[in-house]
Amino acid sequence: NGTISMIEKGSVSPSIASLKRIAAGLSMSLAEFFSVEAQPDADVFFRGSELEEIGGGKVSLRAVGRTGDGGQLQLLHERYEPGGDTGAEMLTHVGEEGGVVVSGGIEITVAGQSRILRAGDAYRFDSRLPHRFRNVSDELCELVSACTPPTF
Repeated sequence: NGTISMIEKGSVSPSIASLKRIAAGLSMSLAEFFSVEAQPDADVFFRGSELEEIGGGKVSLRAVGRTGDGGQLQLLHERYEPGGDTGAEMLTHVGEEGGVVVSGGIEITVAGQSRILRAGDAYRFDSRLPHRFRNVSDELCELVSACTPPTF
């Protein structure tokens, strides 16, 4: 166990003999040991019907993947109906977020600065800054966003 720990930490380089013993302990040949391809440990592809709804009211936030799965990236398909708003209270959390407006328009306020973005426009900011999203138009707004680390 100690040797494997030191190999993992990069503090020692294993000899061929050590690698043979490790491979034997895993019931595999040395050739198999070096040819193992990484396999996804979770779902990779998702149908639209599989996206988890984590919003509510006039704001739909559909998460790609499973919330709380330990991933480092949160990807959302967001829809804001006319009047849809993340709330009067500004949001803050550790991380960074960004996105692209797919259709419609959205007013985004970050650290007291507001801008209305339209289809094709994008944003990216430090999420520790107070921020808010609000659809001030009379048409549906749709965007795709990413946040790291995940907030849900």
